Amino acid sequence: MKKKLTAALLAAGMLALCACSSGGGAPAQGTDAAPAQGAQETAQGESAGTITVGVNPVPHEIILSEVVKDVLAKDGYELEIVVFTDYVLPNQTLNEGELDANYFQTLGYMDQQNADVGYHLKAVCGVHIEPMGIYSEKHASLEELPDGASIGIPNDPDNGERALDLLVQKGLLVSKGGYGTDAAVTFESLTGDAQANPRGFVITPLEAANLPNALPDLDCAAINGNYALGAGLPDKYPALDIEEFDDEAAIKRTNFIVCNEGDESSEKIQALVKAVQSEEVRAFIEETYKGAVIPSFIDAP
Repeated sequence: MKKKLTAALLAAGMLALCACSSGGGAPAQGTDAAPAQGAQETAQGESAGTITVGVNPVPHEIILSEVVKDVLAKDGYELEIVVFTDYVLPNQTLNEGELDANYFQTLGYMDQQNADVGYHLKAVCGVHIEPMGIYSEKHASLEELPDGASIGIPNDPDNGERALDLLVQKGLLVSKGGYGTDAAVTFESLTGDAQANPRGFVITPLEAANLPNALPDLDCAAINGNYALGAGLPDKYPALDIEEFDDEAAIKRTNFIVCNEGDESSEKIQALVKAVQSEEVRAFIEETYKGAVIPSFIDAP
């Protein structure tokens, strides 16, 4: 297992340098939960087992390493954190049985991966929301954007549509021009759609992790919160604007703990749920990120 995890980490590092696509794999049969040790035994320091979780670096790794690890230790569990720098390998590695769970994705992205790749992944609980923001190194406000400005968005379907919703919400686009309902409408085709995009913005889809690096070549970009935080953008180039959420959108944009279908009732996963939705985690998120990350302790639909 260690060799496989090492290989996954090396592959994740390579994916940070270039765009990539995922391959299918046989659905995992689920990991075996460690036998219960009992409250008295764990209180005496005996291990209840190791829980291995795949994450993106920010804020997921930080939340787990700074808070969840200690909360789990109180119940006798050791937390092993495996860091990935993309959105592809965490699900692939979970599907292959090398992780007990992962923590990086929304329901929409998970559902799309299940449909497109054939995974059998299951969301078990919500942890937080990272508002997507519009960032720029060239302009100080949305009002400064010239007609024909280049706007970067994530190239995967779920986050790309989320970015279009944000552009509509902030008045840069009139509509999504049928994206999501008309198969002929693509991210790129919106550039020439005069009704949806009367100002002729050049919609530029790129791999989500690469958008911060591409920002100098764009007028602005809609960037996921974890990648914006990882690149230090809120400090260097504060968002020109960020998403607003109603209740439906909050569920859609929550980052969930995800496991293989069939494992959601295991003792390991239930211990992880208890830890990530603890008051210690809530306080840490609110005090550390001050609105850039928002607690969202909801059950999976």
